[in-house]
Parts: sequence; structure tokens; C-alpha cells
Amino acid sequence: MANASSTCSMAELKNKPADKTEIMKKGIFTIGTFVSALIGSICVSAQEKNMTLTLQQCIEAAIQNNLQVRQSEYQAQSDKVSYRQAKANQLPFIAGSVNHGINQGRSIDPFTNSYANQQINFANYNINTSITIWNGSAIQNNIRQNELNAKASEMDWQQAKDNITINVILAYLQVLSAQEQLSIAKNQVEVSKIQVARLETLNASGAIAPSLLYDLKGQLSGDELNVINVKNTLESAKLSLAQLMNTPYASGMQLEKLAMPAGAILYDGKPENIYQNAEQQLAIIKAADFRKQSAEKRVLSAKAQLLPTLSFNGGFGTNYSSVATRQELLGTSDVATSSYVNVSGSKLPVFAPQSNYQSQKISYGDQWTNNLNASLSLGLQIPILNGLRAKSNLNQARIVEKRTAFEAQTVKTQVRQAVDQAYINMNTAFERYQALTKQLEDFTNSFHAAEVRFNAGVNTSVEYIIAKNNVDRTNANLVAAKYDYLLRTKVLDFYQGKPLW
Repeated sequence: MANASSTCSMAELKNKPADKTEIMKKGIFTIGTFVSALIGSICVSAQEKNMTLTLQQCIEAAIQNNLQVRQSEYQAQSDKVSYRQAKANQLPFIAGSVNHGINQGRSIDPFTNSYANQQINFANYNINTSITIWNGSAIQNNIRQNELNAKASEMDWQQAKDNITINVILAYLQVLSAQEQLSIAKNQVEVSKIQVARLETLNASGAIAPSLLYDLKGQLSGDELNVINVKNTLESAKLSLAQLMNTPYASGMQLEKLAMPAGAILYDGKPENIYQNAEQQLAIIKAADFRKQSAEKRVLSAKAQLLPTLSFNGGFGTNYSSVATRQELLGTSDVATSSYVNVSGSKLPVFAPQSNYQSQKISYGDQWTNNLNASLSLGLQIPILNGLRAKSNLNQARIVEKRTAFEAQTVKTQVRQAVDQAYINMNTAFERYQALTKQLEDFTNSFHAAEVRFNAGVNTSVEYIIAKNNVDRTNANLVAAKYDYLLRTKVLDFYQGKPLW
């Protein structure tokens, strides 16, 4: 597993929440928060009580608690809100206004639109609406752009979950490998102790040279130092796994062992087929493609800003003035005028009818009804000069389009290279595993022969211990090779979207 950590970088190449009502969304969020806390508490409790954690529990805890995964999830939620807002831009704009006020001194009477030099209490009520009929499909392209951005963010979220999954698998395998290595190292110490004890007895009786005893004591110290180093490796692997799960480190962490095959079988798949599957399955490729398509829609939306905009507008309102009055007819009477008529030499005055009026304030309710007004209009806005802002936006959109197209192609190239490298690593790990399997078989046969000779008193104890150590070391190397090969196959499964546990 010495170079297994390099495989983790390949995972860095890589749930779409369904539309629900607000109540359901709040419920799902509450349930998700509860599940996250529950999984975290289970993992912490399991570590404190030295309970055994499964690979699935570790992965679920990491997905729920990992910072990068959470950040990707929040970004996906934010982009989804932007997408919903883009769709809402199709709806009419409707706004209402209510305005109450007092004017002092000389001011315009809102009822007569003439000057009045007195206090006026006034009120205005209006409802206005506006809807874009045509603007070069800018709104539709903006909707599509935001939809593709939301899909890309969802793929980023999935990629973050896939990354943490394969990293947890790597850390999990490193812990299991270190545990087996520690067991083998402790066995080596026990074998060396037995041999040192035997040689101390022989040395006390003068049957052997003292140098032989000290050589074996040095070997024992080396084996004990190896145990210390492997213990440090094991605790470091546990710490790395706890960090990925974002849970407190516990030295008593116990992991469920994975079923390891008795013999390795070469991975079924060719690099070309693996890449074709990866191109269809990997979230990082889908995200790059979505962003490329989003940039194309952004260009179309920017182009539309250079075209005229046709809109429909409407309004409805009324008003009130405290000085609004009307004249009420009280009656009619005959009044003498300055004119007269000459009748038989006599001047008789001329009477004319005159209407008598009384000024009466208009009530609030009557003004509300009588002052109602409505308006309808079509507006055409033609861009002529806006500081070249629309042209600059279009140029920026074209640059983004070129950049995202290059990034999408680069991602595919990098994935292809990573698949080829992963396949080479898998083949190398498989060949190493096969070679160590054969070596272990040979050393095991050699040890059995040495054991028979030792029991018969023909072999020396040194020859017996050398044969035993050869078996132990080869067995330790075989364990590392087995986990290394398992990790390589998991990486190839990851590229094809296969289940990783």
C-alpha cells in the first residue's frame, strides 16, 4: 500500500433533490439533519465503545459530515434557487402602491390640479403590471442557462460524494492492511523472543558463541522497532479515516474486515471500454458538459440584449383629496338684472332666473369610486447606446463559452489518461500479487522442510528461524499486495460507476 495514496488523486476527477412543496422540503431537511446527527453519533459511540464499524457506515458518515460534500450540496441548492428565479422571470411584474400624505401652504390640489393655499390631506392608490412579450428569447435562454448550471452543480455534489467515498475506501483498506501487518510483526517478535530465550540457555552453558546470542538480540530489537513503526502507521491510518468522517479520533476504532479472495483474478475490462463507461458515468464529465452547454445559452442570452424589447404595460388606480368639493343645487329664484324694458314710457327691470348652490365636500368613498382610472400600453425599447455594456457582455459570454469547451475537452483527456494509468497500476498490482503468491508457496514449502529437519535435530535453529522469517515477511508483503490490488480494482469500478461496497 506504499503508493496506494497516489490513487486517491484520481478520485478527484469526480442527488438531485426532487421538487417538493415547502412543507416537504422543510421535512426532508429536518430528516436529513437528524440522519446526519444520528450517523455521526453512532460512529462516535461505536469508537468510544470499541464497536466494529462497517465500510458502509464509514462512507455514510463521511458523506453526511464532510465539509467539501456539504459545501457542494449547498452550492447545488443555491443554483437550484437561481434556476427557479430564472423561470419566475417569465411571470408578469405586478406592484401596488399606497401613498398618504399632507401638504401645507401653496400646493397642487390632486383633485382639481390647481393651486390651493391650505392644508391638503391626500392619498393615491395604484396597481401596475408589466410583462415582456418579446426580447429575443433572452428569458428562455437564461432559464436554460440556469437549469444547466443547476445540473452541473448537482454533478459537482455527486462528484464530491464519490471522491469522499473512494477516499474512505482507501483509508479503510489502509487501516485493515496496517492491522494485518501489525499482527504479522508481533508474530515475528514472538518467534525472535523464543529463539533468544533458547540461545540464552545455550550461552549460559557455553554451548554457543556469545556473538550469536547478541546477533539474535539485535534482530529482536529490530523486530520490536518494526512493531512500533507499524503501530504508528495503524494509528495514522485511523486518524486519516476519522478526519474523512469528520468524527473524533479514537485509538480503539475497530473496522469490519472485508472478504478477501483466496486468489486474485485479473480485472475484467479493457481501458477503452472502461473509458467509454466513465464518459457516460463520471459526474465530473457530466458537470463539464453541462457548463459548456450553459455557456452556449449564455451567449444566446447576451445576443438578445442587442435586440429591441416589446412589453405590455397596464395600470389601475384612484386618489383622494381632503379639499375636493362639489356644488349642490339648492334652488332657483328670479333676480333683477341691470337691463330694463321701456313700456309706455316706463322703464321696467328685467328679471332672470338664478341658481343657488352650496359647496359640499366629496366623501372618501365617493372619491375612491369616482376617481378610478386605468391604462393599457405597448412599449418598444430599442437599445441604441448603453456604454457598450451589451456588447461587452456578449464578448465575455463568448470567452466563457470557449473556456468551458476547452475545459470539457481537457477533463475528458485527463479522465482518459487517469483510466490508462489506473489500468497499468492494476496490472502491476496483479502481477506483484501473483509473484508474491508463488514466493509464499515456495517459502512455505521451504519452511515445512526446515521444520521437519529442525524437529529431527538435523537443522540448526538459525536456519529454522530464517525460513520462518522468510514466510512471515512474504506473507506481510502478500497482504499489502492483496489490499493494493483490491484498491486498484475499486478505482476502475469508480470510473465505471459501479458500486464500491
